Amino acid sequence: MTVFVTSACLVVLQAPIEIGSRLEPFVDTHLVGTLEGASLELGELVHRGPVLRFDQPWEGPFCGYATVIHDGPRYLLYYRGLPEAGADGSALETTCLAVSSDGVRWERPHLELFEVQGTRANNVVLADAAPVTHNFSPFLDSRPGVPAARRFKALGGTQSSGLIGYVSADGVRWTKLREEPVFRHGVFDSQNVSFWSAHEQRYLCYFRTWTGAGYSGFRTVSRTTSEDFATWTDPVEMGFGNTPREHLYTNQTHPYFRAPHVYVAIAARFLPGRQVVSDADARRLGVNPRYYKDCSDAVLMTSRGGARYDRTFLDALLRPGIGLENWVSRSNYPALGIVQTSPTEMSLYVNQSYAQPSAALHRYSMRIDGLASVSAGVAGGELVTKPLRFEGQRLTINFATSAAGDVRVEVQDAGGAPLPGYALADAVPQIGNELERHVAWKQGSDVEELAGEVVRLRFVLRDADLYALRFVPD
Repeated sequence: MTVFVTSACLVVLQAPIEIGSRLEPFVDTHLVGTLEGASLELGELVHRGPVLRFDQPWEGPFCGYATVIHDGPRYLLYYRGLPEAGADGSALETTCLAVSSDGVRWERPHLELFEVQGTRANNVVLADAAPVTHNFSPFLDSRPGVPAARRFKALGGTQSSGLIGYVSADGVRWTKLREEPVFRHGVFDSQNVSFWSAHEQRYLCYFRTWTGAGYSGFRTVSRTTSEDFATWTDPVEMGFGNTPREHLYTNQTHPYFRAPHVYVAIAARFLPGRQVVSDADARRLGVNPRYYKDCSDAVLMTSRGGARYDRTFLDALLRPGIGLENWVSRSNYPALGIVQTSPTEMSLYVNQSYAQPSAALHRYSMRIDGLASVSAGVAGGELVTKPLRFEGQRLTINFATSAAGDVRVEVQDAGGAPLPGYALADAVPQIGNELERHVAWKQGSDVEELAGEVVRLRFVLRDADLYALRFVPD
């Protein structure tokens, strides 16, 4: 997906964007004033293969609604166990847990908390709790001062039950927040996600609703907020700007771990009735007869608070892979959570081969901040930001160039005039592929004298990508 922003005049007075010293990834047009010869482009995902095959008796082909949490030295993966298809809230549904020390290699702990399928030698953390286990979705509560016994919180349930709140000290042993539901005003027939927002200073929940009455119209997302995780506001349906309506089966909205004021949503886009797999191929693959007459992929949405998603990119972030097993209903559903899995890499996880014996969770990697970038080819292009005000002494960029490419930066005043010493002619070309490079000019890299002033940044790129920027102290 290519997004162009152009203007005949740069001298447009606007209220400055206060970015302080926070990281600003180019996942939307928030900082974009004008683009000439450059465009916003989706990042590249690298398929790393399956990390967990759902082959245990209490798991099966209908495992889904996964959540990945990075908690200090450990990674936690929660998912629904379901060996047989049934109505939402089936008594066979459980919540399972896998653990990892690096987010790459996963194993099932033998927890022995519940007897399922005739054994306690399993990794089940919640059972006999239908319909909560249909879509149990936890998060690590980052609210300052949260009691240790409630470090983890979760919501689960269907329209019949409402959303039930749960809490945990360790993410393994869970108890109900209270018997009655904490929120009832939704359909909830999907994964309903929540988190503490440092940006908005409240808990947020993004949950399933429909645009029409009951289960009619389009599957969509609504939002509610809470100050205590127990009492929630009236829901507001999310807007998507001037973009076409699409079925969004899951939303997976969460704070981006390097820039928590930006909420990233890797949503499952569902195409009901768009059949790719033939009846004969479905029998060959062993797909459940109810689950091959639709297909789905994943799209990137973002939000910076309030009841609106930014759909900068309408193309798929994740396309179904080679092989008809990837083109069945309710496959390619991303897990909730993007986590760092190496010094240069972050990962997201995707349910694939749904409703068939090969069902598994797969890992996809990308560079840090690599969901999207400002990109220009060898002919060159440039980005000029909206007016902004920063704190810090050095400008750092996450960028990549070819051997022949480069990035140069000019600092302008609010009206678009180059500032002395920071003009394009003074800029030192940045060549390479780094997550954090100090930008420099002939006089050096110190920009502290400009901190607190309203400026624009002009990036001139040649065969290069700009993923993020940040002003940092010395």
